[in-house]
Amino acid sequence: MEQKLKTDGLGLSNRNAMNKEDRISDLPEALLLHILSSLPTEKAIATSVLSKRWRSLWKMVPKLKFDYKFHPLADMDAHVFSENVYRSLSLHKAPVLESLHLTFEGRTDCMDVGIWIATAFTRRVRKLVLVSVYHEEQIVILPSVLFSYNDTLEILKLKYAIDLEFPPRVCLKSLRKLYLYEVQFKDEESVSNFLCGCPSLEDLVVHRYSNADVENFTIVVPSLQRLTIKELNQEGGNGDGGYVINAPALKYLDINGFKELEFFFIEEVPELVEAKISEVSDIANENILVSLTSAKRLSLHLSPLEVSLRLNSFCLVIFSAVGLTLFFCVLMLPHAQIDGLNGKIFDQLVYLELRTHETEWWNLLSIMLDSSPKLQILKLTDLYLGVNHKFPDKKKWDPPKYVPECLLRHLETFVWIGYKWQREDEKEVATYILKNAKCLKKATFSKFGNSEKLEEKRREMLNELASDSCHLVLESV
Repeated sequence: MEQKLKTDGLGLSNRNAMNKEDRISDLPEALLLHILSSLPTEKAIATSVLSKRWRSLWKMVPKLKFDYKFHPLADMDAHVFSENVYRSLSLHKAPVLESLHLTFEGRTDCMDVGIWIATAFTRRVRKLVLVSVYHEEQIVILPSVLFSYNDTLEILKLKYAIDLEFPPRVCLKSLRKLYLYEVQFKDEESVSNFLCGCPSLEDLVVHRYSNADVENFTIVVPSLQRLTIKELNQEGGNGDGGYVINAPALKYLDINGFKELEFFFIEEVPELVEAKISEVSDIANENILVSLTSAKRLSLHLSPLEVSLRLNSFCLVIFSAVGLTLFFCVLMLPHAQIDGLNGKIFDQLVYLELRTHETEWWNLLSIMLDSSPKLQILKLTDLYLGVNHKFPDKKKWDPPKYVPECLLRHLETFVWIGYKWQREDEKEVATYILKNAKCLKKATFSKFGNSEKLEEKRREMLNELASDSCHLVLESV
């Protein structure tokens, strides 16, 4: 009897375990498809052996993702991976292919890539990601004829070992987002033809090595709202070539890492809301900062600032930062007009972030405070938190001649991350802002240090700059 109870108990336990294991098959099909969509397609296909219900389930998955690394034999023969992808695409039966993600080697046959893309376009794919991994410097040439017309693709990502050559007849009617990571264009016309063929493009991200393929990179997209351009060569260019951006509907701009270019021009962007300019220097001809005057939010990370004011028979430069001219005018102007030009430039700006680890960074701060009458939030950030500056600025900070209007009437929030009170220049800036910001509601200083020292410093600052209307916060990072 005891033996029977043990046996019955074991049987019951096994049945419960089986029921638990099988519960996933009882889930709604929509949920199962969602789960399979999150897996690499090779693994999703492997579930077809689980049961009769799972046998064809993967064929209805709306998102497919293939990676050559999941195919052991692909390292020896790229055609093995190509054949598996093609076979899977031919068996796929979902009414709409939402996305297709392909990671393959640069040695992959261009015809195979063309078949994949053509099949995806036939299935009305909405998102296409092509990642070509370098293999012995081999590169895939994308068949441009496939892009002569498509009205369903909304998102396109191209990465790495891909060569692009586009004739004038390009039409990606519905493309809204385009990401180009280290791809190569055959010539400047290919860049222009490709972008001109995207009449609905709103978001463009470009990561590239300047002069790696084309010297002059021109972006003319009337519909563009967001633009991010990152230079990957830390040593900069060789002084040749550059960028021209014509995007009148632009609302967000992020420029990072450009050095030693011949030019960088931005056409008028009256709808610009936010811009981030980082590590930009030594550009012979540019209008970057002056093009940002309509922005409401600015983040500037610039190298050591040089401020100059000179007048001759040809030009007037109000001030420049790292070779970035904030106001440039090729005119003959009498001295009487200088004051008028040096007026309120960033009259829409309400948020400003500056980096403080560069020499004489406070010169740019003075200029921006003077030129931003409606500024409400000021954020100063030291990128090298916790690192002792052993080279304090030798030159003394020269505060604005008159208290800027933004301090008197609008500045409400002041944040300083990485503040070092032992540096005299930083202490002078902090003191000036806290004493003159008449509408300041909250000032936050974040720094490295133990709580005891922070509390001691907080009391010291409160005694020096006590204000009934401003809440002073000191915190550790």
